[in-house]
Amino acid sequence: MAYLSQLASYTLQNIRQTLSYDSGLGTVCVRYAAKKASTSTRNKPLNIRPKHRGWKVQDGHFVNAGHKLVLQLTCRFHPGLHVGFGSDRTLYALESGKVMVTCEKINPNLGNYWVRKSYAGRENSVIYKKHFNIIPEPQHNRFMLINTI
Repeated sequence: MAYLSQLASYTLQNIRQTLSYDSGLGTVCVRYAAKKASTSTRNKPLNIRPKHRGWKVQDGHFVNAGHKLVLQLTCRFHPGLHVGFGSDRTLYALESGKVMVTCEKINPNLGNYWVRKSYAGRENSVIYKKHFNIIPEPQHNRFMLINTI
């Protein structure tokens, strides 16, 4: 028991000596870090999942209705025949058929805000963009007359 009380008094004396010392001008207190030193938490690399944007179907492939053709962040590709334009700028097929990609000249409506933002500085130049078109598969010619009027 006496040994434990001596150990406790020695440790308290050592702590007092390390935390404060007399420099002649006054007592200076030293404060040590409360946490262990480690790397910054602000600069850790973020593992962001890839977005997988771009062409999903190439020119000449066959697609069904509702199939996604292109995922894009900006209007890089434009919808053509039988192609829909989603709210997140996704191009999708409205009908089943063969995909055909064409490069066409566009005349953007500069009255629209996002068009002015996208095509700023290109007002008097010719602008070509890729358009996705769907050529629908031909209907079969096997029709049967059901009723006459």
